[in-house]
Amino acid sequence: MTKPLALAIKWVLIVATLAGILWIATKLAQAGNTMAVVIAGLVGMGILAVYATRRSVPLKYLVPGLLFMILFQLWPVLYTASLSTTNYGDGHLYSKEESVTDIIAQSVREVPDTPRYKMSVAIVEGGDPVTSDLVLLLTKPDGSTYVGDTTGLKPLPPTGVEKTPVGKITKAPGYTVLTAKQANARSKDLSAIAVPTSDGGGIKPVGLSEAFEGKATVTYDAAADKLTDAGTTPPTVYAPKDAKWVNVADQTQSFPQGWKENIGLANYSRIFTDSTIRSGFLSIFIWNIAFAILSVLTTFLLGMLIALLFNDPRLRGKAIYRSLLILPYALPGFVTALVWKGMFNQDYGIINQTLGLSVDWLGTPAGAKAAILITNLWLGFPYMFIVCTGALQSIPQDVREAATIDGANAFRTLRSIIMPLLLVAVGPLLLASFAFNFNNFGLIYLLTKGGPFNGADTSIGSSDLLITYAFRLAFSGSAPNYGFAAAVSVIIFLLVALMSIPGFRRTKALEEVN
Repeated sequence: MTKPLALAIKWVLIVATLAGILWIATKLAQAGNTMAVVIAGLVGMGILAVYATRRSVPLKYLVPGLLFMILFQLWPVLYTASLSTTNYGDGHLYSKEESVTDIIAQSVREVPDTPRYKMSVAIVEGGDPVTSDLVLLLTKPDGSTYVGDTTGLKPLPPTGVEKTPVGKITKAPGYTVLTAKQANARSKDLSAIAVPTSDGGGIKPVGLSEAFEGKATVTYDAAADKLTDAGTTPPTVYAPKDAKWVNVADQTQSFPQGWKENIGLANYSRIFTDSTIRSGFLSIFIWNIAFAILSVLTTFLLGMLIALLFNDPRLRGKAIYRSLLILPYALPGFVTALVWKGMFNQDYGIINQTLGLSVDWLGTPAGAKAAILITNLWLGFPYMFIVCTGALQSIPQDVREAATIDGANAFRTLRSIIMPLLLVAVGPLLLASFAFNFNNFGLIYLLTKGGPFNGADTSIGSSDLLITYAFRLAFSGSAPNYGFAAAVSVIIFLLVALMSIPGFRRTKALEEVN
């Protein structure tokens, strides 16, 4: 490749990267994330400084890895840690100001004798019809067009706008109009939309084709920091308490729209002070440790023993046997887990029918744990078999021959020669396998969902791992608490890190074997 061509390719890649960063920064700016915009700008300047000059040659190779490490490893950890110090969860998703705006908008009632808008449901162009924020494309009786969202009503330039004869917008630049089926699938989100207007009123959808303009019954007194609902007799006053708007006269009543706020270490304190959570957390942690250790030991021992057997030069047809043995590893894990779940069925499962048993594998704590370990052994031993096979084939044959000449029997050769050399190669992988099994969410969720559960407490299951417990806290129940689940996730991260440190030190010592 000629030098001018290489230079041209370099600058094309630099410009393309900076254009991508600019696009990301624009999206972040539209979302109001100022800090992220600043970070994106600094990253762009750093890339330009490193790759546009002939200096900092080592950084030219390190920057991509550093960026990916920050983006996919460091940032998720930091974000989870920051989230764990908040009350973020269902009913506490937004700021206090946004909760006030939403409550007032939701209290909008139609003003009599006001004209209705023709309405189309849309999303910003390029968004996902299932998850993107909805916007309303509105047409007044006089033919003027507008865009409405939770921030307010804005004029929609007529250029490029297409409408039906009755005035409903079917196409608008920058927006994708949803079909009736897509809009109907978002009916819950659509019913929650209220577009604030400049006179203190709001615009609410009626079905999928019309919207009305109304007035809010709730008002906010910023000086007193109170909400007043004039739609009741007498008017109801709400004051802030525990990040929610609570009825002053009746503390049991409150608006569902709370707000997100920093609560310090309250989530961590709850883990260790709440008696129910503490006792459940301890029992889950003990089982979590046992599951991870037993999974690593059983899969490694079985994989190693099979690898030793197939490493014997006298064995014929090894290629066929090896191909068959890695099939469990080649199949999707979720399919295998569901198949084993059916096999463990007490009444119709092939295991009980074949062995003539009547064990309630998935209905008792001991049976569920045994079923999980057996299934994970089936799923995990092919990986260990492959790893050990490669490690064994890398051990020089003359080392074994020297041991045999010195009078060492097969067991002594295995214990003193093969195992130390094998652990040099697979030691770090065993640690990685321990960390993976410590957070093996998929197997537990598909096989037992953490159960069986105690009838009196359905929040903690007998086969739960900490990760499935955190998932249940975050996404199950009437009021998911993402902040508390984040705190549990941080604890899991710290536990895995602390338990891995001695193992890494041990593997470093094993390197001296070479």
